[in-house]
Amino acid sequence: MLNSTSTMRYHIIAAACASLAQASLQASLPGALGPLKFSKDGTFQISIFEDLHFGENAWDTWGPEQDRKSVTVLNKILDSESPDLVVLNGDLITGENGFQENATVYIDQITAPLIERGLSWASTYGNHDHSFNLSAEQLLARERRWPNARTTQMVFGRDAGVSNYYLPVYGSGMRWPWSAPRLILWFFDSRGGQYFQELDESGHDIPQPNWVDTSVVDWFRKTSSALTRRYGKTIPSLAFVHIPTNASLAAQTMVGIDENREPGINDDYALAQQAQGWCANGTNSNECAYGGQDGPFMRSLVETPGILGVFSGHDHGDTWCYKWDTQIPGMDIVGNGVNLCFGQHSGYGGYGHWIRGSRQVRISEGMLERGELKTWIRLESGDVVGSVGLNATYGEDLYPPTPNDKTYL
Repeated sequence: MLNSTSTMRYHIIAAACASLAQASLQASLPGALGPLKFSKDGTFQISIFEDLHFGENAWDTWGPEQDRKSVTVLNKILDSESPDLVVLNGDLITGENGFQENATVYIDQITAPLIERGLSWASTYGNHDHSFNLSAEQLLARERRWPNARTTQMVFGRDAGVSNYYLPVYGSGMRWPWSAPRLILWFFDSRGGQYFQELDESGHDIPQPNWVDTSVVDWFRKTSSALTRRYGKTIPSLAFVHIPTNASLAAQTMVGIDENREPGINDDYALAQQAQGWCANGTNSNECAYGGQDGPFMRSLVETPGILGVFSGHDHGDTWCYKWDTQIPGMDIVGNGVNLCFGQHSGYGGYGHWIRGSRQVRISEGMLERGELKTWIRLESGDVVGSVGLNATYGEDLYPPTPNDKTYL
């Protein structure tokens, strides 16, 4: 008979094996999207849209106008870039302003520019995608109505959130499913917001923890190890999670972000991280600045070989990348060189007037061998800022500073 620890370990391993099987099954189902692959020229590009915040104040004139302007941003950037995948990295919808009956229909507005261009997408969900009137499960169901959606769910349970999964990317000349992926894309739900349609004894919304849950961390570790065993090697990977970890805050406040070595806007100071506003005992309180519950997730990121970059949003006024390759003062976790990057506030919803845009990530098969990425931000104006090489000398190389431009309705 299994004890409780053995039973938990069994379920984690079973979930990891099931997620491997699910990824293979999804790509083989009739009518399903084909597998992601590097282009014939050996490159793979991702366009990341952060904090679109559709659905604010639908009853006023400015709410729908914000959404119209956000669609314009999507169209302008996708006219300038030719991504192989679009990532919608959290806060797609401002759920607090939505109604239960129609909160998810904004997905149709968001994805229309992608569908028109034949692009597929993958989402993470953010704190504003979890609300009393917005169910992340229903959000996923709405996405899955469109054949271009690659968003899925591989970890289940009340505490896990929804958008936890991975996508393999195969080489340009490889034959799926017999070849090993060249790249793995990991997606995590950092939760936050409120539990859907749940009230406490006083009739108030129930806050949901705003960090990647330990059940997801366990799944990530087991699944990553299973992939390594299956293919006999470490596969390079990227991670996407809406709310950044405490490592980003520590880098910003304890080390400092250099405008020439880590170009980008740095206006959200101090930034908001996972576990902000929670106490160490797991209670939500304005009296607690930070509960530390994202520690297991941070450790998993630096202890999992091959992760080249972690991309977040949430803090609309931060757009820099920082190479976490040391023990930052005040932290007990030592970085392994993983790049912690913010995107660009993409939507006209949400706070702030920083010019809207989208972080681009471009990888070649040759760059993967060296553990390198190229990234830049394409603005709604058409300009490119913050173009850097995330390579061995990032953090030492000098770049032009990013202008702090604003746009308004």
